[in-house]
Amino acid sequence: MIATQNRASIKGGEFLIKETEASQVFIPEEFTEEQQMIAQSCRDFLMAEVWPRLDEIDQAKSPALMSSLMDKAGALGLLGTAVPEEYGGFGMNFNTSMLVAEATGAGNSFSVALSAHTGIGTLPILYYGNDDLKSRYLSKLASGEWKAAYCLTEPDSGSDANSAKTKAALTEDGKHYVINGQKMWITNGGFADLFIVFAKIENDKNLTAFIVEKTFGGITMNEPEKKMGIKGSDTRQVFFNDCQVPVENMLSERGNGFKIAVNVLNIGRIKLAAATLGGAKQVAEQAVKYANERKQFGTAIANFGAIKHKLAEMAIKIYASESASYRAGQNIDDLIEDHKEQGMTDAAAKLKALEQFAIECAMMKVHASEVLDYVADEGVQVYGGMGFSADAPMDRAYRDARINRLFEGTNEINRLLTVDMLLKRAMKGELDIMGPALAVGKEIMSIPDFNMDGSDELFAAEKIVIKNLKKAALMIAGAGVQKFMMKLSEEQEILMNVADIAIEVYVAESVLLRVEKLIGVRGEAACALQKDMALCYLHEAVDKANSAGRTAITSFAEGDELRVMLMGLKRFTKIEPMNTKNARRRIADAMIEENKFVF
Repeated sequence: MIATQNRASIKGGEFLIKETEASQVFIPEEFTEEQQMIAQSCRDFLMAEVWPRLDEIDQAKSPALMSSLMDKAGALGLLGTAVPEEYGGFGMNFNTSMLVAEATGAGNSFSVALSAHTGIGTLPILYYGNDDLKSRYLSKLASGEWKAAYCLTEPDSGSDANSAKTKAALTEDGKHYVINGQKMWITNGGFADLFIVFAKIENDKNLTAFIVEKTFGGITMNEPEKKMGIKGSDTRQVFFNDCQVPVENMLSERGNGFKIAVNVLNIGRIKLAAATLGGAKQVAEQAVKYANERKQFGTAIANFGAIKHKLAEMAIKIYASESASYRAGQNIDDLIEDHKEQGMTDAAAKLKALEQFAIECAMMKVHASEVLDYVADEGVQVYGGMGFSADAPMDRAYRDARINRLFEGTNEINRLLTVDMLLKRAMKGELDIMGPALAVGKEIMSIPDFNMDGSDELFAAEKIVIKNLKKAALMIAGAGVQKFMMKLSEEQEILMNVADIAIEVYVAESVLLRVEKLIGVRGEAACALQKDMALCYLHEAVDKANSAGRTAITSFAEGDELRVMLMGLKRFTKIEPMNTKNARRRIADAMIEENKFVF
């Protein structure tokens, strides 16, 4: 058993200004046998029920097939992982529900339907519903008797969700709200029995959320949308025409809908990160198998260095993103338990913890979705001409991957949110960002310390590199605040550059800490390939941070300030060279020998 210290005192976003010990992070190797069995049951379901029918799912003319698959998933308990036992679910902790999301994430369109139902369709009721609403709806949703959909987006309100025009008007007798409006991109719309609907009452500034049953009437919808990918996901425009909703079906309180939407999206983002990892692992495994099967110039293409590079890069990015995702998931779990010990209800504790780690949720949504995109794209390359054929698996993988950079807020929005939340917490005094930023500003004017070796401790030099990358992010963010003050929000390019550095810092640190912790248990020799992956990722992170930092600095600094900041960036993005080619070959060879994704 791997020992883990109590980590509940960690704050969201604090990674940028505070060093973390390996003992403080959760690593996937800590999942128990029971948790691994749950994940395997999910993979077995995909193997038996979903993968053999992928073409049929994508070509389905009605939502009946997807609905029947959801019924089967419900019968196995896959729809109630996060629902408390008192409402017919399993009451799993957050990181276990993340593991389930990963295990089902390779289900293409099915995983989208499942995620929408168990996440944005169910969790608003779980977290914001009163006892009556929970007792009326959660058991039906956990069993799959009822399917759920989430109605937030409108033709004129996407990222700016609070600008929605759907209206809810109270009837004269005060017993119903009459909803009128149009929603679009509604996943599961064609077979949902229940809709979480967001609307504005009178001239309210903020949305209000309602639980709307299909049987209430006044609900019509278009035919399923024709989409680039996830073709089997039933996605529709839904219209509410004088739809009468009992007043007791208001979710939470009037005007609290926007907050519900934001907090539920935090959950959706980190769960999406886990799901995309499942998809990426499946693509990587298919690529390894094809590379071993495909012969050119008298040998399997897996023997060529160019192919080994691709396979290894897939593994490195997946392993790193996985490390960071479950690190964040466990931080959320720990804070939930901490809040509950202080007397909070389960729902309130979960919401508070997720709100605290909203920064990490946004970052991991960006990183993992872009890892999947990278892996799918390289998967096409490994398959060569067959990768472009609809008869090979990369066609669907490539098309289906693309939506994840749009789901749960575009990656651009999530990058902007990452920095916005960091700076807002700094202004509120919740995170001391500006203090360390000012210290870095003074440091770049001093004589540099060229000692990169640190001590004889494992990864001592690499931890100095991580520390310096954090300084690079703080230097640029601090200078940006001083330069633009309240208008920094208008400098979106700079904010996205800072976000990219912060994301790389978090992921590089996470994978390094994971491997350090693993080495402490298994020994360095047994973790040689994991060490290769951590070091390769760190070198890439340094290059990315340098590029993003240079772009940001040159966009606003001039003269002496420009020269000093570029000098500081060069100092903060130094790393001792290593032979990453040979490291990648070792990583690829391990997968090629086993003919599967082995990490």
